[in-house]
Amino acid sequence: MANVSTMQPFARGDIFAGSTLLNRKDDDHAGDGRIIQYDSNLKQKGVLWTEGTTHLVGGLAFAPDRTLWAFDSNSHTVIRVSPEGKQLPRIRFADRAFSNINFAADGSIYLGEHLVGNTVRLRPGSTLGTTLPKLPGTDRFGDGHLYQFTQDGKLLKEFATPVHGGMPGFLGLTGAALRADGKTMLYLSELSDSIRVYDLVNDRPLPNLVSYPPESGTMVISIMYMPDGRLLHVRAKGREGFFMDQLSETGEVIRSYTLPGPGWANMGKSIEKDIVLIGNFFSGQLGKFNLASGEMVATADTGTQRSLAGLAQFPG
Repeated sequence: MANVSTMQPFARGDIFAGSTLLNRKDDDHAGDGRIIQYDSNLKQKGVLWTEGTTHLVGGLAFAPDRTLWAFDSNSHTVIRVSPEGKQLPRIRFADRAFSNINFAADGSIYLGEHLVGNTVRLRPGSTLGTTLPKLPGTDRFGDGHLYQFTQDGKLLKEFATPVHGGMPGFLGLTGAALRADGKTMLYLSELSDSIRVYDLVNDRPLPNLVSYPPESGTMVISIMYMPDGRLLHVRAKGREGFFMDQLSETGEVIRSYTLPGPGWANMGKSIEKDIVLIGNFFSGQLGKFNLASGEMVATADTGTQRSLAGLAQFPG
């Protein structure tokens, strides 16, 4: 039976979650691409089954023109959804594994390349469970670079951002946050040891914002600016669990929150005061987390484990 999209025109406060239905036995990251639509109280309203995707759909973010953007890095697909809830015609920005976006004041966009190198490092006895795509004509997954485009697909500049690779070795620029002045980008490789900084004006790396020593057991997961300018960072620390920190612009921890269990990897911008959207990749649960009280104030479940890869709230 064919999937039927039921996504409704966007209403102010609607929350969207990228959660591919993982229904391919040969690949645990693959299946029918899906973006679930909830109202502001996390009651499900509809779903969009994405066209042209094969694997995890994530990296959700709203553009200033109210278009919803998302990504399938495995199929090198950039997804755009109109405020009417309809997928827009595909623009091929590049045959690269983009997974995240930042919108510049001049109307251009910065896309982060999710993959790097050609090596997969796994713990003994473990398997990756998926096949990583390679750049056409090469043996590499990617370069982990930052790219600036016009919104209609013209490449403006490629920034040779140094990346760590993360614990498995192939994770490139998996998350990024553009500073308000538009001059520098904070970025990271998931499961690595640092939040890095890149000078976009002078095209050069700057000293790390945060560096965790190996003995700390800490790995960075994600990074995001709130609409009010607060900088948030999710990290994992060994057996201690997952944490969300509010950081200063020089990397000091202003406030730290203990998250309810492992797997909280995704953050999304909310239009509600003191609220951040957070998602659990392992369980498929998403929630609204109150930064003032330090409590989860609402939750929902996508019904699919190891799939939730992006969250965003429609600003209207």
